[in-house]
Amino acid sequence: MAKQFQNAFFAAILAGVIIAPIFGFQILRVGAETTLASDWPMIGWGMAVVFVFQLLRPYLTRWLSGRQTRLTLPTINDKTRQAALLLIVALALVWPFFAGRAEIDIATLVLIYVMLGLGLNIVVGFAGLLDLGFVGFYAVGAYTYALLYHWAGWGFWSSLPMAGAMAALFGYLLGFPVLRLRGDYLAIVTLGFGEIIRLLLINLYPITGGPDGIAGIPKPTVFGYVMARRAPEGETTFHDLMGWKFNNVDVIIYLYILALILALITLFVSNRLVRMPVGRAWEALREDEIACRSLGLNPTGIKLSAFTIGAMFAGFGGAFFAARQGIVNPESFTFIESALILAVVVLGGMGSQLGVILAAILLTVVPEIARQFAEYRMLIFGLVMVVMMAWRPQGLLPVKRPHVEL
Repeated sequence: MAKQFQNAFFAAILAGVIIAPIFGFQILRVGAETTLASDWPMIGWGMAVVFVFQLLRPYLTRWLSGRQTRLTLPTINDKTRQAALLLIVALALVWPFFAGRAEIDIATLVLIYVMLGLGLNIVVGFAGLLDLGFVGFYAVGAYTYALLYHWAGWGFWSSLPMAGAMAALFGYLLGFPVLRLRGDYLAIVTLGFGEIIRLLLINLYPITGGPDGIAGIPKPTVFGYVMARRAPEGETTFHDLMGWKFNNVDVIIYLYILALILALITLFVSNRLVRMPVGRAWEALREDEIACRSLGLNPTGIKLSAFTIGAMFAGFGGAFFAARQGIVNPESFTFIESALILAVVVLGGMGSQLGVILAAILLTVVPEIARQFAEYRMLIFGLVMVVMMAWRPQGLLPVKRPHVEL
């Protein structure tokens, strides 16, 4: 008990040291005078919460482990699963016609992170390669569409395959320097790759626009018809073709449906890949590279395929992001984005596709709901990740691996 009390005391002191400079002191400016105000009650409450939590941690752990029970879920056949999936997709397609503009916009952002999470899940979850620079492929896809439109006048649909191909090419090229690396060294190299891409976008001012980026990127067309209030000279808008009255919400709904289609394609392709020999090879590489090599598999090709395919999905998501925003700049592709995408994979469960989707929804929707705690967002985010790693390191929905019981 004394040891436990001592640990809780030192944890509370450390929490006070961390909380004090961030939330305990505020700079107030009244006229020409600047004063430093302190919020001691908040520091005290934070230290008290940490102290009580650390003091009761062994009892909470024992209580939670004692309440764990094995749930037997009913067996679901393939037809029932397909029917449930079709019902969910139908509801997702119908829902935006009855929702508000803000809700549809948030749902579109969720689907972008679903695409990115599923792409990174191939690299981290299936192949076991820690990638901290995944946002670099995201940026390559976004800037590919932006540059093709700005310099060559290409539209979204003609640029989308090129965005995926360019991101896949960068993923393939990144695979070569990291063939002999693993663990922390692999993470450092991929982190450097993401930062190199961002700095190149800033410094290649004549091509990329530098820190200002590229603006005026058009939205995707509908079978060649512009989805806007007015069409360029010689073209017809989609609303005029259908005889509808233009509404800005229609564009938001169209972008949502397009993001949903891209996310479903990403889910379908990644789900099929993991069942194919290449997916089994990824899992073998993740479990033991030496054993993988002894079975006659080529780790070089396996790593390159994981980086290439995962980067391709990030390129598709980047091209859609550029079309949705209408502007791209390097500040949209910082390390925080890579950390957030990696958190989606880890929080949902590495290798679990349903877990990635659930985590993308939680990490995107919850901050939008709790806007009054916006200044504490990163603190809460870090606390949630620490709690998850302590009590459920396998993620929210861990993947079920086939096994044989003797």
